This record gives sequence, C-alpha cells and structure tokens, in this order.
Amino acid sequence: MTPTQPPRRQSLLPLLLLACLVLAGCGGSSAAGGSGAGRAATPGTGDGTAVKGASTTRAGAEAQAGPRFRGEIVRGGDAVRSRVRYSWRRGCPVGPGELRLLRADYWGFDRRVHQGELIVHRDHARRILVVLGKLFKARYPIQRLRLVDAYRADDDRSMAANNTSGFNCRRVSGSSSWSEHAFGRAIDLNPLRNPYVTRGGRVSPPAGRPFANRAGRAAGMIHANDLVVRAFAAAGWRWGGYWSGSKDYQHFSSTGR
Repeated sequence: MTPTQPPRRQSLLPLLLLACLVLAGCGGSSAAGGSGAGRAATPGTGDGTAVKGASTTRAGAEAQAGPRFRGEIVRGGDAVRSRVRYSWRRGCPVGPGELRLLRADYWGFDRRVHQGELIVHRDHARRILVVLGKLFKARYPIQRLRLVDAYRADDDRSMAANNTSGFNCRRVSGSSSWSEHAFGRAIDLNPLRNPYVTRGGRVSPPAGRPFANRAGRAAGMIHANDLVVRAFAAAGWRWGGYWSGSKDYQHFSSTGR
C-alpha cells in the first residue's frame, strides 16, 4: 500500500530538527563562541553577566588600591605671601612670587591619611608634587607636613617635632652662606628619624641620636637607593645621605648641596 503524503512529512520532521541543531544551533550558543541568533534572543544573559562581573572586579581592585592621592599647587598672588610671615623677609635670595604652596595628602605615623602643606620654588613645584604622590602611593609615613612658619621659622623646633619642611630663608648652620632652603630648593624629611650626623658624631636634632645608626629600619627612616631616594632622584633631587664626611639623612635638594 502506497503511504499517504501527510505521514511522509511527519517522518521528515525529526531529520529537519536534527539538521537545524547541527547546522544553525536553533537557539543554542555556538560552539566556537560566536554570537548566534539564540544568544541575541535571550535577554539578561551573556553580555549582561560579563559586564556585571567586570564591574565587580574593578570595584574590588579600587578597594585594594586604597585612597587616591590628592595634591595641588595653590594658585593666587597671596597664596604664599600670607604664609611666610616668619620664614621670609626682605633681603632673602628669592621673593614670595618665586615660591609655590603645595597641598598634598600623606600617610601619617598613625597609618591614616592627612593633608599637609609645603613651600618650594616654583621651578620645582610640579616635580615635588609628583614625588609626594609617589610617597603616598608607597604609603611612606610622614609624621608632620607643616610650613616652618608653624614653628616661627625656627628650624630646631621644626626638627624636634619631626616636621617635614621646605622653604625657610635661613643660613647654613654655622655659616654665612644661604641654605638651599632659602631658595626653596631643599626639603627635610622626617628629621628626627633622619638626623644630620657630623664627622665628629654630633647629631641634629639631638633627639634623633637613636637613629644615627642607619642599620635600623624604623618607620620613616631613609636608606640608600630606597623608594624615597629613587622618587627624589627621578625629580632630579639628590640626597644628603650620600654626602662624604658629614651625612644629612633628612635632606634632599635640587643642587645636591
């Protein structure tokens, strides 16, 4: 008996379905990872899940990175003049107009973020801001970052407070020559932890004597070729710890003096 046409069509359906599955996927995802009709027709899967995962990863990375560094060169004609009441006077080798006030975040000895201030020569302001950013990123601790005017420009008082400072119109100790600080070309960093040590063994500030032996590794100490020295070197500034004879472990300057 010759079969009728409808049963023939019914017998072809399984074959057509199998061909569809093999050749086109019929709603399944492509084995090669391509974008087939099935993926595009399924909202809420595929790309949506991938984007959410990427966002979660970025958020986790930012959380691990910690706070972002904030720093600026303060603009305005009186930004410096009003802040150097004690540290500048007529006859100094540079005027307030040649100096710049920096405000920058730093990590304190308490492992918290603080904002400090520093005055340097305008020619070095941007480079020193970059240095401060590098120190912040590395979480190098600074106990205080205040203008030396907070101590009435008394360098001994500033050092005794372990204060990091820049510009101060003063002479080299025991000399008639201007200090590099008087030009805004020097910074003293954590002076208690990084004292000035003469050939004869005198330590300044005196309370820094426990740190005259540079074999120690206390917080804020600076050592040859460490991240602090490298950060300043990248800005073209040199470290007093490399001096022959007396060593000024706190001191960085653009001239090396």
